[in-house]
Amino acid sequence: MELGEGGWALVLGPGGPVGTAWLTGLAEGLRRAGVDLAAADLTVGTSAGAIAGAMIATGRDLAALAELPPSGGPDPVVEGTAADGSVMARVFEILRTGGLDPDEARRRIGRLALEAEALPEERHLARMEFLVEKGVWPEGRLLVTAVDVESGKPVVWDGTSGVPLAAAVAASSAAPGFAEPLTIGGRRYMDGAFGGGSNAGLAKGAETVVLIEPLAHMSDGTGADVRIVPDEGALEAFGENVGDLARWAPVYREGIRQAAEAAERIRAAGVSRYQDR
Repeated sequence: MELGEGGWALVLGPGGPVGTAWLTGLAEGLRRAGVDLAAADLTVGTSAGAIAGAMIATGRDLAALAELPPSGGPDPVVEGTAADGSVMARVFEILRTGGLDPDEARRRIGRLALEAEALPEERHLARMEFLVEKGVWPEGRLLVTAVDVESGKPVVWDGTSGVPLAAAVAASSAAPGFAEPLTIGGRRYMDGAFGGGSNAGLAKGAETVVLIEPLAHMSDGTGADVRIVPDEGALEAFGENVGDLARWAPVYREGIRQAAEAAERIRAAGVSRYQDR
């Protein structure tokens, strides 16, 4: 799944619905500033980053998502967004358990995800089908991560995997207590963040790695040449609950605001020379 030598990679990390709003606004702001993230030779998306990465890579009109409900379309995104925060509290207890094999930790989290009351997988998939408007894998290389609930093993899908794009994105963003694990090929899959955070290691071999992470505190940015995270103003807009979609519009605007400075940093890394391809 590695890129091989050369080219530049875009890695988009997890962050819940609020993080998705920030990533979407940032990407739209970067487009306005002349930096098109869709020009990446490789895009790696996990959870919120899978949603944003698929929208970016397939040419979704990100300006139409500045507000919820989105302009010009129905609203499968807002209705029924309440998540059971107690489930994630139990997830973090598992992750803090010392000496636990990573696969076993993910299996335990998977059992929690299967038992929790959450958004039915069919409705979660419908939301992703709306957001990933075109529904087909892009010509450019896009990797979407998830975790097999039963085995605890991380998985990575791309356009050759035979998995529909919206289904891959829905699985990658199916956080326990928020959305039920998604069924693909008779197996259940959950949030890709449990398989390796932002999964920046999948960009190994790229000449330049641009890592954009809504949840900066969950990573040290290893493997990134350019790392972009929410600044103080954006974090204030995020609030304490990354599942609070009432914050979508202000967080999206914070992404737009941060884009000018982010564009300068990306250009300084030499990424701009790969944009006109």
